[in-house]
Amino acid sequence: MLVYKIFRNDEWVALRKSGETAGAPIDVADGYVHFSTADQAEETASRHFAGEDGLMLLAMEAEALGASLKWEPSRGGALFPHLYRELRLADVVWAQPLPLKDGAHQFPAGLKEASE
Repeated sequence: MLVYKIFRNDEWVALRKSGETAGAPIDVADGYVHFSTADQAEETASRHFAGEDGLMLLAMEAEALGASLKWEPSRGGALFPHLYRELRLADVVWAQPLPLKDGAHQFPAGLKEASE
């Protein structure tokens, strides 16, 4: 199963440069890297990145993250994946732009099906 992280372009550039990151400012403040499932990613984008262009969508294999990945209740009691270590560039299975079109982020076709 894939889990997803939305990064602003500068956060993605920093991860590529250093090879690891504690995440976005909210991740650093909370003490873990926030991920979403395929079903949660669009709502995460609309709630936390509304109107922002220049985003990147990163995919990580949940099983490969091991015991550092915890599933915890968050928005509405839904379980969200949280990574309790730095995110490494080597963890990223793929990354691609998350373009903004007419005010909505354009997720890859088949994202939900590909994650199951």
